[in-house]
Amino acid sequence: MSYEKNTPLHRRPAIIAGAVLFALPESRADETKPPARNVTFSKDVAPIFFKNCAECHRPGESAPMPLLSYKDARPWAKSIREKVISREMPPWHADPHTGEFSNDRRLTEAEIETIKAWVDAQAPEGDPGDLPPQPEIVEGWKIGKPDMILQMPEEFTLEATGPDEYHFFEIAPGFTEDKYVQMAETRPGNRRIVHHINVFIVPPPPGVAPQQKLTREESERLRLQAAKDSIFQREGFVIRLKPDVPVYDDGCGLQSGGGGDRPDGGGQRIWGAWLGGFVPGTSVMRLEPGTVKRIPAGSKIVLNVHYSKTSGRVEKDRSMVGLIFAKKPPQKESLTRLITNHYFQIPPGAENHRATACWTAKDDIHLVTAAPHMHFRGKAMEIRAFYPDGRSETLLNVPRYDFSWQTIYYFKRPIAIPKGTRLMLTAYYNNSGRNKYNPDPKQTVRWGDPTYDEMLMGLFEYTMDDQSLEQAAASKK
Repeated sequence: MSYEKNTPLHRRPAIIAGAVLFALPESRADETKPPARNVTFSKDVAPIFFKNCAECHRPGESAPMPLLSYKDARPWAKSIREKVISREMPPWHADPHTGEFSNDRRLTEAEIETIKAWVDAQAPEGDPGDLPPQPEIVEGWKIGKPDMILQMPEEFTLEATGPDEYHFFEIAPGFTEDKYVQMAETRPGNRRIVHHINVFIVPPPPGVAPQQKLTREESERLRLQAAKDSIFQREGFVIRLKPDVPVYDDGCGLQSGGGGDRPDGGGQRIWGAWLGGFVPGTSVMRLEPGTVKRIPAGSKIVLNVHYSKTSGRVEKDRSMVGLIFAKKPPQKESLTRLITNHYFQIPPGAENHRATACWTAKDDIHLVTAAPHMHFRGKAMEIRAFYPDGRSETLLNVPRYDFSWQTIYYFKRPIAIPKGTRLMLTAYYNNSGRNKYNPDPKQTVRWGDPTYDEMLMGLFEYTMDDQSLEQAAASKK
């Protein structure tokens, strides 16, 4: 995926193109008390920055400047005021009238008024003795010191020019027993070229029988047949949709819900177990105590890295993932479901093109997180549940999707999804010249890895209601 070459993603303004169909985010009103007079950085503003901003605004992270001291913050005071009043910072794009989320970054009205009053008073420092303790920082890690760090086996070299590249790097952690992960943080080795990373768990093949050895000719024949049967094709280092694949904007009208991998719209693309990842705005996977990611004994960990050639020179990277293991017996396993439509097509110049994807739950589950994913033409996405008893509700509405901030939304309380519930993703795209980040409004756009193509995808974490890891472990003894 490529992005605007001379503008770092964290500095890009949010995309507001064309008419937006849903309510826009606004700040929380749970605190309406006006700021006290004589607002100072040490007493009033620093606590807000430490609580809401320091995760990104500190050395080594994605933000353009740290905000851990008065000396850090003072030169940026007017810019901070502007970004806070416009609600561009902290970044949060979900409709405030739909759902409740434990990682809601929005500032309260009182916090916004405090920052505004501080800047309007010429940003005084106040008494340094009033400063609260700085957030505890483990250098390089938001999750604290990892119990284990898994790094790419070797340094990777990316050439200076050419199209974007996707590569897979396999790590063998050598686990001889199942491991249960409470938190994971994915860190790029070189932020200049790493656009995003997905981390997958690849368990050992089931059974103990040795796999049949194939001749080179047999292997090649199977590979060619699989490529022929698939709707995807490899172009260099990226995967794109074949040009002759039928168009189904309504993925919910297909048996696969849009997630198929066959020319007739059938089949189902298989995804590996997801352990976390790094995208603009998200690098940490945190689970509530008792819920874990399980890494089966003998598994490999695979990093799928998207490299973007924006620096104009040869670069090197050695990315990694840090793990914190559960300290208490786990109860539930966090599972991943990708809901996607591979078959949609966006016409040239379309300002509000609609496409859908669906998935029906086969068991009673509880949704823990939801994360919309589109590329530069992505404009808005709504996620709605249709229950077996005829009820329906919107679980998440992102009326102002921003490719620069791909947030994972953590539901404040896991949402019960009974067996037979259909989850529906409705996405809107702006492929017109009014979208300033549009790579080319004259192009017909379909699914593909690079950001000059598009995606319609929702990533969900959930637990199974009838699962108990503790009971399963006890039964094995």
